[in-house]
Amino acid sequence: MSNAAPRTTGQDHLWSVDEHLEDILATVRPLEPIELQLLDAQGCVLVEDVTVPVSLPPFDNSSMDGYAVRVADVAGASEEFPAVLDVVGDVAAGQADLLHVGPGQAARIMTGAPLPPGAETVVPVEWTDGGLGEGPVTGMRARALAPEGAEGHVHVYRPAEARAHVRAKGSDVKAGDRALEAGTVLGPPQIALLAAIGRGTVRVRPRPRVVVMSTGSELVQPDEGLGSGQIYDSNSFALTAAARDAGAIAYRVGAVADDAETLRDTIEDQLVRADLMVTTGGVSVGAYDVVKEALSHVGDEDEAGSGIDFRKLAMQPGKPQGFGSIGPDHTPLLALPGNPVSSYVSFELFVRPAIRTLMGLDDVHRPRTRAKLTAGKALTSPKGRRQFLRGTYADGAVTPVGGAGSHLVAALAHADALIVVPEDVESVEPGTEVEVVLLG
Repeated sequence: MSNAAPRTTGQDHLWSVDEHLEDILATVRPLEPIELQLLDAQGCVLVEDVTVPVSLPPFDNSSMDGYAVRVADVAGASEEFPAVLDVVGDVAAGQADLLHVGPGQAARIMTGAPLPPGAETVVPVEWTDGGLGEGPVTGMRARALAPEGAEGHVHVYRPAEARAHVRAKGSDVKAGDRALEAGTVLGPPQIALLAAIGRGTVRVRPRPRVVVMSTGSELVQPDEGLGSGQIYDSNSFALTAAARDAGAIAYRVGAVADDAETLRDTIEDQLVRADLMVTTGGVSVGAYDVVKEALSHVGDEDEAGSGIDFRKLAMQPGKPQGFGSIGPDHTPLLALPGNPVSSYVSFELFVRPAIRTLMGLDDVHRPRTRAKLTAGKALTSPKGRRQFLRGTYADGAVTPVGGAGSHLVAALAHADALIVVPEDVESVEPGTEVEVVLLG
């Protein structure tokens, strides 16, 4: 949640990229922890260490299908002189009442079954005749097909050392060990561990709910026919997918027409399911920039502390931006420009870190590296603007993709990195080392 109003500055103030990001991250706070069922906690961040209540595995068990025996009874066994043991029965996984293995005896044991009392090691079934008396076998016959396999005699053709093919109690984790640290993001392996140690619920910060909406009367949904002057709405799809990729539960709202009242009504309707709202379009200086019109004075009617500040940033693409909070819970809202590349670059720089902050993560930014610029000619950049160009990164080199235009969706689709050109640099020659934001 947001707990402070954004800074207010003069309309002519030109914000740096770092100032705008700092303002966002100083305002957005991690969501309050909740207790969730394991599968509902996937993708969430732990808020407390998890201690192992019971050792894993909780008992000595077999890692093979075979025979549980005493070491002395199979010492020196070979195919020429096999050890012949009495089979006293089966030990299956989950079995509570265990057989006792005495001298000269063997118990047929299944993978995962407890090592029975008296047994010291496990001989794989492939080292035996499986009780059939016809030489080495490749596996056991199903008990349902051959119940007599659990009785009679078994020939063992190889010796086994003590505790061979035995998983020791606590060999994975021991009772009292720390299974997972606070701050861990719960993926499938972590959820498997929690289930294995008996945890059905866990305390986490929930995945933030992000509502994404685009604005513009010219926008048409995919699969619908285009009229004169219309284009398909791609921004809301791109940003919703990006929010999910960042770890959020994202909801896409269909494009809202260029009407301030309709937009405000739509935002108010969506607040109930939003921890963060993202709009795209309508934040520049045109006569139909509806987001700016609708939200510039929203703080006049909402509770104290709310309000959206529209500002100009020293960056390209993405100069016009809006940020603040809205509604009774002061829900953070980021208003992004409408050009496809501008909105996506803005998301990566500002919205993704906000989402990751809501999740309670320590590292909220995309990884960055240095790379050699591979290009056919020098890159140009406007003075006083930090430029972000699309590129492809491989083996320490980055190559620009497409031009600088903020409408080039096709070029964006082939990029996996952003090339950063600082504010004080107007030209970058091929071979120059540049900063690169890796998009994954």
